[in-house]
Amino acid sequence: MYKVIAIVAITLLPLNALWATGTADEEMSEGEAMSEREKARAEILAKMTERPGCQVYALGSVGGTWLGSINNDPKTFNTMSARDGDTAAVVGVLFDYLADYDPCTREFLPNLASFEVQVDEAADSLTVIYTLRDDIYWTTLADPDTRVQVTADDIVFWYDEIEGDQELQQPGYAGQFIEMADGSEARIEVTRIDDRTVAFHYPRIVANPILSTNMEFGPRYLYEPAKQEGGAEGVLNLFSIDTDPATIPSIGPYYIAEYEPGVRVVVVRNPHYWKKDEAGVSLPYIERVIYQIVPDRNTEFLLFKEGNKDAYSVRPEDLDELLDAEDPDYTVYNGGATLGSAFVAFNQNPDTMDPLVYSWFSQTEFRQAMSSVLNRDRIASQVYRGLAEPALHFFARANPYYDESIRQRFDHDPERARALLAEIGIRPNAEGLMEDADGNHIEFNIHVGAENNVGVDIMNIFSDELKQIGITGNVRPIDFQKLVQMLTSTYDWHVSTASLGSNYWPEGGSNVWQSKGNFHLWHPLQEEPYTEWEARVDQLYNDGRFTIDKEKAKAIYDEYQQLLLDQAPMIYIVYPLSFLAVRDKWDNVFYDTLNGLDSNYLFLPGGE
Repeated sequence: MYKVIAIVAITLLPLNALWATGTADEEMSEGEAMSEREKARAEILAKMTERPGCQVYALGSVGGTWLGSINNDPKTFNTMSARDGDTAAVVGVLFDYLADYDPCTREFLPNLASFEVQVDEAADSLTVIYTLRDDIYWTTLADPDTRVQVTADDIVFWYDEIEGDQELQQPGYAGQFIEMADGSEARIEVTRIDDRTVAFHYPRIVANPILSTNMEFGPRYLYEPAKQEGGAEGVLNLFSIDTDPATIPSIGPYYIAEYEPGVRVVVVRNPHYWKKDEAGVSLPYIERVIYQIVPDRNTEFLLFKEGNKDAYSVRPEDLDELLDAEDPDYTVYNGGATLGSAFVAFNQNPDTMDPLVYSWFSQTEFRQAMSSVLNRDRIASQVYRGLAEPALHFFARANPYYDESIRQRFDHDPERARALLAEIGIRPNAEGLMEDADGNHIEFNIHVGAENNVGVDIMNIFSDELKQIGITGNVRPIDFQKLVQMLTSTYDWHVSTASLGSNYWPEGGSNVWQSKGNFHLWHPLQEEPYTEWEARVDQLYNDGRFTIDKEKAKAIYDEYQQLLLDQAPMIYIVYPLSFLAVRDKWDNVFYDTLNGLDSNYLFLPGGE
């Protein structure tokens, strides 16, 4: 399913805002205050509509303009460097995946290609054969009649020369390699069979081979000469924001038609997109999407109220006004808790960290203490008006190996935090400030994207909780691109907050959880695991990938989850509830956090 129009997230409430009970909380017992909050929470949720996905879509008609928004200008039109959410939302309309995954049936389905899995148990090897559709073409808005057919060469080139080039640091690189039974490493190789068929050869049998090879890719006919002429820089410099967007090829549902810096991005329907509804009408139904560039969330809210946005990702502080409006022309949908959570990470890179700060962060008890300081309930109450749940699990609930009993064992408990710190020689001095055994005050910087108002609010709460036990955490909002550079290139940060999506698949995130991964955030690109616990995570990750028996796999993934929760390299915060307001003029609106809002099927009844 292609979901591009709605980017849904809950954002900030001022830190001093208490929901529903105000100063009366001071006169109530904690239990009474909690009861009042729960009552108010239930009342506000009762006013919303739940219309989850996994439904049959009505047949629609082509036409209409969808008014959307993004919060920042796109940084590039090149899919290889589209790292932030706004850029990815714009560039993502140009591409599609080999296979699709249906979260309702929990199975992979043919998409750009059909697929066949061939298993050789005697040789302990496996091959996935993809056969491309014969109606997929790279076309541009500037010259829509010139069509370049997608072939097996596109896939082979992208896998070998783009994803497979370590210098380019693409997310899929780590996933191309498999640890063998003898501890050596072997690569999943790809071969061209004919113009429409490729085969991925696994050196071992794996449990989920389609996940590992399912990919989106760019046009070889442009990227290959760019790489031959300019190497890594040549391909990274393709399709900058100065490129005429009408000349950028697409195999996705839309073309990028227009970009006016600081104002808007316009995408228009790709008539050559292969996907059709049951009546044979080409998807998507929407003819044009206008993304207004609106950095300020209050302005976004105003645009929606004025009718100049068709959907709005609703903040908790907006709910009363939207739900109590007279004769609204929109519906507010409750999508449920998000599948993923933002996190707090502590840099453990010995090559780039200040040795003193590293000596604190590299100790497990220190990170466990930080998880015990993090007040998830306070964040849920003050930032999200109680409309969030503490993130105490590693896998998302949709993950096939999610287990409610496998939880974060270091939830908010300041006394436990003090005890953990004392175990490693960190104790309060006469003034109540925490010091290590050498008398150094525990102080560090907390980096967060300046545009991320929610993150700033959350980190201010974390800093306040740290202060209460005598630790100084300096919140440092910085430009998002600078933050990305620090996390992926210079590695010169102390503590950061970010979000990487959800742990939807047990074997997902190979570039994050494996010690060799380029986004193993706290200490990336390790030639050998630096710690015993990281070596164990690597082993469990690989064992899980190769275990077909579900009971045996569960035992592996149970240990894997609990180990990462206990070692706390990335400390999850909360799962916000997700609310989306959509204009009633649109049909086929189904929304939840598992399925999202599928923009392919939205249409205006009666051809409006």
